[in-house]
Amino acid sequence: MDMSEIAKRLGLSDSKYLVRKAAELRRLADIQFDSSIIGVGETCKAVICLEIAASRMDIIFDRQTAIKLSGLSEKAYNRSFNSMQNSIGVKNKLDIRELAIQFGCVRLIPFVHKGISLFKDRFLASLPLSRRASTDFARPVFTAAAFYLCAKKHKLRADKIKLIELAGTSESEFANVTTSMMDLCFDVFGIAKEKKDSKKIQGNRELLDALPEKRRLVDGGYSSSDGEEEGSAYKKRKKMEKHDLDEWKAAVLKSNKLSKTSGKQTKLKQGTLDFLKKVP
Repeated sequence: MDMSEIAKRLGLSDSKYLVRKAAELRRLADIQFDSSIIGVGETCKAVICLEIAASRMDIIFDRQTAIKLSGLSEKAYNRSFNSMQNSIGVKNKLDIRELAIQFGCVRLIPFVHKGISLFKDRFLASLPLSRRASTDFARPVFTAAAFYLCAKKHKLRADKIKLIELAGTSESEFANVTTSMMDLCFDVFGIAKEKKDSKKIQGNRELLDALPEKRRLVDGGYSSSDGEEEGSAYKKRKKMEKHDLDEWKAAVLKSNKLSKTSGKQTKLKQGTLDFLKKVP
């Protein structure tokens, strides 16, 4: 299907510049993106290019109609959109103020700015000098994750799926970033009553292939080694108590076994009384 025909079905035929821009993105996608790997057809590719062009030009785009036209489910379309966008090097730009206005959480703006700044400082402090220059915090997933965590802490509603779509990322990457932010900046993003899962923290320390195994306490931040030390001491004490109890049980069983064995070996013999006197 021709790009102009698809744009007409989406109500975008009036903007010829938008159609030309989408056609350029499609040619770029043909070179850099192998759509056959994830099963994206030519129609779906054209629809995605139109959406990317519309978002860059701030033109209203009917995503629900686009999903129906692509022939994919909403989840599959989002996954294809993110993969294609990353492949052709197009990055979304998320502004904290615009997010706050869109979700009706304007009072979160200073908290999100503070959280992102603190996360950058602590994350860079944990890296060797040779790797600090290559770290990229400009990706929109960091902004979306910080906004979501701040909204959750202040008990405000923020649609996580919508934030993932706006950031152009996947659910797994979004989860990794939010967990890493909670790990490094629990004093900013964390909730006092919320219990952290150590397995999740351990699994997300590979964010940007840079998080170390242990972190130090920086500016009152969260140190993942504190709970481990308390946990290891408690486990060691319980292990020693169990060992002593096992030794006591073994000693008692051994003593009982020995007493039973000696009782079987020593048999009592009944004595005989001889009342007859022997005549000399």
